[in-house]
Amino acid sequence: MSGVKCINKIISVVLVTILAVNFTGCGSKDTGDVTRYNIYNTSFEYGITKNGGTPSNAELFAKDLCVSNTDDIGTSTVDSQVASGAGAFNVTDQTTVYAQSVHERLYPASTTKILTAYIACLNGNLDDYYTVSANAVKQASDSSVINLKEGDVISLRDLLYGLMLRSGNDAAVTIAEGISGDVESFANLMNETAKSLGATNSHFITPNGLHDENHYTTVYDMYLILNAAIQNETFYKIFTANSYTANYTSGGKAKSADWTTTNQYLTGKIKVPSGFTILGGKTGTTGAAGYCLVLLSENEEQDRIISIVFNADCRSNLYLLMNQILSNYCV
Repeated sequence: MSGVKCINKIISVVLVTILAVNFTGCGSKDTGDVTRYNIYNTSFEYGITKNGGTPSNAELFAKDLCVSNTDDIGTSTVDSQVASGAGAFNVTDQTTVYAQSVHERLYPASTTKILTAYIACLNGNLDDYYTVSANAVKQASDSSVINLKEGDVISLRDLLYGLMLRSGNDAAVTIAEGISGDVESFANLMNETAKSLGATNSHFITPNGLHDENHYTTVYDMYLILNAAIQNETFYKIFTANSYTANYTSGGKAKSADWTTTNQYLTGKIKVPSGFTILGGKTGTTGAAGYCLVLLSENEEQDRIISIVFNADCRSNLYLLMNQILSNYCV
């Protein structure tokens, strides 16, 4: 019995010690009101908010963004099965109106060039001239190009129109080398820029989006990227252009080239849904990425809509799903 009494005494001491710790805050002498804890200043210190101070001046990262969780929205009323991911975001009232696997990592193909163009607009001078390298023109025979030749001298402005209208892979490499010196350094800048915009589920290897298993993004990340890009006046002007005439030097001689958009809404091949105005867009296609389209439009209420379809199984279904999303959820 003495052994039992000893154990009971030990248990009693342990319980008293635990209770003492709980009620004294590990021996702290500060017994003040816990509401004095300023969560906003602490959030600032940890980088959660942009500035410290009181709730009235704390700036939240997503205060001007459409926010989307992992839930799908509206997929049962459209032919969602024709694509791996899609989304529609009302930029004006900051709402996600359609969501289909918007956080799933997918290959973006040439829609990558939206980020490439945005970075060039931020970091380059449109009136600077770049000399086209052998690396830039080393493209596959079936690659989308603006037919640049090694040694051509062309302005960044012309390159950007060739990039966005004709989806020139040679233009993308020339831009990357002109801005950062080489493609790898430019890719690092792409990843830094994407993360600064909140696009943390993306990773970029090339400025043109040619297939690489480690080159991916998500529907939501692409929304974040375009949403930031269209706030840049230079980018917006290029992104919303339907055609452009470039003038540059090739083989020591003046050369001109006329480029038009690959967006079939703007070429008239696909009928625009009633009540919508298509402002601009970027297409992309590879075997692994399928058919992709990132679109900027405006409805009758003059709300701006960013809508995205990734990895559609064919071009006709790409536009079919885009039409359904716009007509059903973006009016």
